[in-house]
Amino acid sequence: MTDVCGDAPSWVCRTAYEWTGSDFWTHVIDWVVAKPLTIALIGLVALIVNHVLRRAIRKTVERVTSRPSDAAVVGVPPSLLVGRNWAERREARAQTLGTVLRSITSIVVWTVAMFAVFGVLNVNLGPLIAGAGIAGIAIGFGAQSFVKDVVTGIFMLAEDQYGVGDIVDLGEAKGTVERVSIRVTRLRDVYGVVWYVPNGEIRRVANKSQEWARALLDVTVSYEVDIAEASRVILETAEAVVAEPAWRDDVIEAPDVWGVEDFGPAGISIRLVVKTRPAVQVGLMRELRGRLKEALDAAGVPLAYDQAMRIQVRGDGSEPVAATADDPPPLADEPSTPKDDEPVV
Repeated sequence: MTDVCGDAPSWVCRTAYEWTGSDFWTHVIDWVVAKPLTIALIGLVALIVNHVLRRAIRKTVERVTSRPSDAAVVGVPPSLLVGRNWAERREARAQTLGTVLRSITSIVVWTVAMFAVFGVLNVNLGPLIAGAGIAGIAIGFGAQSFVKDVVTGIFMLAEDQYGVGDIVDLGEAKGTVERVSIRVTRLRDVYGVVWYVPNGEIRRVANKSQEWARALLDVTVSYEVDIAEASRVILETAEAVVAEPAWRDDVIEAPDVWGVEDFGPAGISIRLVVKTRPAVQVGLMRELRGRLKEALDAAGVPLAYDQAMRIQVRGDGSEPVAATADDPPPLADEPSTPKDDEPVV
């Protein structure tokens, strides 16, 4: 029986040999009954293990992404978190991460099961493993960028660096995220151009709409303006804007004038900041610019501007004078062509 069934005979092989006493029929029964049963048992175990692992991965991913991290909510009022799209971001991240991890788990489990089946069938795995190793090395060299994109995408999703709807700056590509996958991120910029950025090519991420944002305006006024008066007008105008129903729910903190930000060639810059919900700061800044222009004009606070210089050459031989953009233009009845004794400039 050892020659027929081996050193560790199965119950089927041993029973068949005891019943038939024939090496041939024992081999036949072993191939028809014992090996298929063993293969079926291996498949059943692999199926159960794969199901348990996939379920565990799904539960783990859902638990990890079920709420924002502590670092994500620092300084953010609880009332703001209620209206956030954490549910959508969590669902997208959990779906993508879970799909990848479950696929990897299934590949590993069924690969191990396949090698176990080859062992049952007495298939020599040495050449197969060697060939698979050589093929793996060749595929690895050819798919380096793909593997890099996938690994980077997994870490990016796990860390929640950005999600669909965020306004991001990925270097050359800037815009709103429309789709995030394991390998590539799709953006649409302000011109409507769609950018496909491989995750492995992303060196840094500037997320302009995660957790909270800030509307920042530098209002440049003339040097002759009273800074305190200009700051008062700017602050009152901003407070009036954010108090309107259209912006009230989008503002986290009251507007604040930080003071003089810069002394420039045109005038003095006064900085205004407003802390807002994500992705609404751009629209608020546009509204503030228009309202501030009207309010400053009404208060008699002139905005600064670059005074363009032009040179006027006198035909009487006197020194040329510098004239600003405020000087009146030449009269309409003045000749447009130079006189004979005037140099052409």
